[in-house]
Amino acid sequence: MTKSLAIIGAGRVGRALGRSLRESGWKITTVSAQSEATARKAARFIGGGRAVSGLPATLTGAGAVLLAVADDALATVARNLADRLGAELEGKVALHTSGALDSTVLEPLRERGAAAGSMHPLQTFNGVNVPPLAGKVFAIDGDELAVRVARRIARSLGGVPVTIAAENKPLYHAAGAFAAGLVLALEESGAQLLMQAGLKRREAQRALLSLTRQVLEHYEKLGPQKAWTGPLPRGDYGVVRAHEKALRQAAPEFLMAYEAVTRLAARVLSRDPEAMLHQLDLISGKQPIAETKGD
Repeated sequence: MTKSLAIIGAGRVGRALGRSLRESGWKITTVSAQSEATARKAARFIGGGRAVSGLPATLTGAGAVLLAVADDALATVARNLADRLGAELEGKVALHTSGALDSTVLEPLRERGAAAGSMHPLQTFNGVNVPPLAGKVFAIDGDELAVRVARRIARSLGGVPVTIAAENKPLYHAAGAFAAGLVLALEESGAQLLMQAGLKRREAQRALLSLTRQVLEHYEKLGPQKAWTGPLPRGDYGVVRAHEKALRQAAPEFLMAYEAVTRLAARVLSRDPEAMLHQLDLISGKQPIAETKGD
């Protein structure tokens, strides 16, 4: 199959992958978006491809089509594209970029003769520039031909293709959420608490980013247990109790998140998670303090 690709969806992922692929020797034949203006802007960013408003009427010149649309829209786009292209899909490869959904969402295209698959780069996209994709994991599933093309695309970008079973896609994607979006929420929570304590935002961000970078560097070099820091690994449960008391003055989600993440840390980092979780239950009031003998 020739290195030619039509892209449906001109958002952050579609634009970034399209540009990276074009620079890696792939021919981008079509770039489609909901509006012609958006499609034209994306085609200029990618540096190739005919701008199309709505779904393309043909895939002429493209051996594969990449659906880089929102997860909630993917099933509808796949169904409408199958109706629009019909028999032209025979022998083509259709890939989507969702991390949480597997290739079955492209069943309408498969029924028209396309090999269906998914290809998700484990990478954040900001919509401003193109992130380096070398060394990044690309989670892949689907039909044999689609998997083969997805692997070829990933390797063209310097990525590492990894096969993820369809039933494990949500688990895979949840792992990424822990390491990206949820980490950001925790970092911003810390920044807002420091601002309540009197620091300016820039000061708070600088202080916490330095701390977080140190922990992640230790995690990479030394492993999880040796990188673990704070009151829990020291057994300072009085400090944990003081944290929770202070957090009751903030919005309720702060305390809820602190309790939940503290318990998660006990589960995944402690060498004796059950004992540590018992101590945390005592602090939160979920377990009564044991009575002494003779009482």
